[in-house]
Amino acid sequence: MKLIVGLGNPGTEYTETRHNIGFMVATHLAERAGIALKRKGYQGFYGVGRVAGEEATILLPQTYMNRSGGSVAPAYQSLGITPGDLIVVHDEIDLAFGCLRIKVDGGHGGHNGLRSICASLGETGYSRLRMGIGRPQAGGDVSGYVLSRFSSNERAYLERYLETAVDALESLVRNGAQEAMNIYNKREVLI
Repeated sequence: MKLIVGLGNPGTEYTETRHNIGFMVATHLAERAGIALKRKGYQGFYGVGRVAGEEATILLPQTYMNRSGGSVAPAYQSLGITPGDLIVVHDEIDLAFGCLRIKVDGGHGGHNGLRSICASLGETGYSRLRMGIGRPQAGGDVSGYVLSRFSSNERAYLERYLETAVDALESLVRNGAQEAMNIYNKREVLI
């Protein structure tokens, strides 16, 4: 069983913001896999099915980003998985929009959603799909930036970016982290 978590904030005001790209990727993955994200539990919405031939639970925490661990930890414990079976999809300001990277293990890098998950699990050895959203201009407000919507130029490429992220997740599930990193971490920005 894999637990694939897309990070974001609940509520319509956050639906298409940069901070919610984890929700967007997880929702696209669920649609491709034919998994309905309608079950309520683990302080979130989730669905169960198969992703790339493996049994998987896809979870969208509804705890707000800064408290994501309150949703992820109960799911992780209930499903009885190991760190290698957890994949977290999140926004990453240190990568340009259109650039994604797979990472295994490591700290939270200042990301409050990851900080909450690491604290709740007492574990950092899980996989992450880091979705580049870029940085605000020098001196710009980071929290305002991550809660902003994508520009019209970015929206023109967003669907392709999300589809590439789903391809990367399927590769990660099917082939493991090393092979997926060899394929996707070498790619440059999509736009």
